[in-house]
Amino acid sequence: MKRKSTWIWTVAAALLAAGLVVNVSTAAKKDKQGPKKAAVERTRKTVRMLDDIYKTAVVLITTHYVEGKDSLPAGTAAIALFDAVEKKGWHKATLLDVSGEPYDYKNVADDDFEKAAVKKFKAGEAYYDEIVTKDGKHYLRAATPIPVVMKKCITCHENYGKAKKGEVVGAISYELPIE
Repeated sequence: MKRKSTWIWTVAAALLAAGLVVNVSTAAKKDKQGPKKAAVERTRKTVRMLDDIYKTAVVLITTHYVEGKDSLPAGTAAIALFDAVEKKGWHKATLLDVSGEPYDYKNVADDDFEKAAVKKFKAGEAYYDEIVTKDGKHYLRAATPIPVVMKKCITCHENYGKAKKGEVVGAISYELPIE
């Protein structure tokens, strides 16, 4: 009877181990596959929505509140908004210079993704993104160009004085979790 009991425990342990190996293997495969396509598309849609909201806010602030050099620049307001949103844990957004003459050197692209985005926008691309994994979690890094949309922009950005309407002078870089 003792042999039969030992054999049953051995088989049970082997099956359990095999089950764990299958589960670990399945989990590894799933991670290598990356996030689900539908989740990535939902996150891209969220980026488009945020981009529209943020850029609309900057235009509205510039239109209605920027009156001279002493006015709060809309870009400064946007950066404060980005910081508040990130502190609350929603997502990360960063204002980037594309012109080569940054208003503030904090806005210069500082990682490979942002540098690639700036190159793409200088070449005429309208959107750039990639999926990254940090600490086992998937994120969408996305960037969108910011063109000059009105002459009033030069009130705060004299360096854009020679820029033509529609010329890309900046970008917003986003990092959102893919859920």
